[in-house]
Amino acid sequence: MCDQDHFEDDRQEYEALGLVTRRQFGVLVGAGIALMLPQVANAVAVTEADVEVKTPDGSADCYFVHPASGMAPAVLIWPDIFGLRPAFRQMGKRLAESGYSVLVVNPFYRTKKAPTAEKGSATPIAELRPLAQTLNETTQMSDAKAFIGWLDQQASVAKNRKVGTQGYCMGGPIAFRTAAAMPDRVGAVASFHGGGLVNDTPSSPHLQASKTKAQFLIAIAANDDQRSPNDKTVLKETFAKVNLPAEIEVYEGAAHGWCPPDSGVYNEAQAEKAWSRLLALYQKALV
Repeated sequence: MCDQDHFEDDRQEYEALGLVTRRQFGVLVGAGIALMLPQVANAVAVTEADVEVKTPDGSADCYFVHPASGMAPAVLIWPDIFGLRPAFRQMGKRLAESGYSVLVVNPFYRTKKAPTAEKGSATPIAELRPLAQTLNETTQMSDAKAFIGWLDQQASVAKNRKVGTQGYCMGGPIAFRTAAAMPDRVGAVASFHGGGLVNDTPSSPHLQASKTKAQFLIAIAANDDQRSPNDKTVLKETFAKVNLPAEIEVYEGAAHGWCPPDSGVYNEAQAEKAWSRLLALYQKALV
C-alpha cells in the first residue's frame, strides 16, 4: 500500500505554515469539490460520459472523456485512495482537451460505486483503508486488461497509437502493473506521489519494469523522499538495468498528494510542472 497515513500530517504541516487553514481545507475538499485547474491552451471540444466497463469481477463505473471528433491516443487514469470524484473528472477532462481519449476509473467498483470517499479528500484514511485492502496485484492487472480492452473498442481511440497510464498515490503502483499486464499496448507510465513503488517483496511494483516496454515519468513528493530517500536510487538503477527511459525527480516543496486540485496539500506550481512533464511524455511515447 502507500503512505496514506501521512495525509493528515501533511495537512497539519501546511496549516502550521499558513499555506492552508482548517476552514479552507474543509471548504475546498470537505465535499470533494475541486479547485479550478488552469485552462488548456487551444483546448479541443470534448465529449464526456459516465460509463460501465465489464471486467471479470463485475461492472466498473468510470468516467470517459475524449475529443468530440476524430481519434486520439488512449489514457487510463488510476486515482488515489479517495477514488473517482470531481477533481479527477476535472483532471481527465483537461487531458482530453489536450487531445487524448481518457478513462478515469473507480478502482473500488467491486465494493462500492463512486463516490467512495464520503467527504472527498477530507475523508479520514482509516475509513478508506479497508477499500484499498480489497485490491492486490492480481485484481489490478486483471482490471488493467479489461479497461484497456474496453478503450480499444471505442471509436475515439487511435488503435495505431500506444496507450498511456497514470496513477496518483496508490494508483502509481497500479500504473506500473498496467504496463506489465499489457506490455505491447502501453507506451507510457506516469506516477505522481506514488506510494509503495519500492519494497522488498518479489511483487514490488518497481520490479515490473523488466516486463514493460514503456517510458516512465516518476514524480516524487519531497516529504516522501525524506521518508524513503533510497527509493529514487533504486528506481534509477532498476530502469538503467533494463534500459528503459525514465524521468525520476523529487519535487521540492511538494507534499504527498500535491497534484489533485482538491487535495489539502495541492501545490499549483509543482502540479503544473508535473502536468507539463506528463504532456511531454505522452507526446513523445504515445506514437
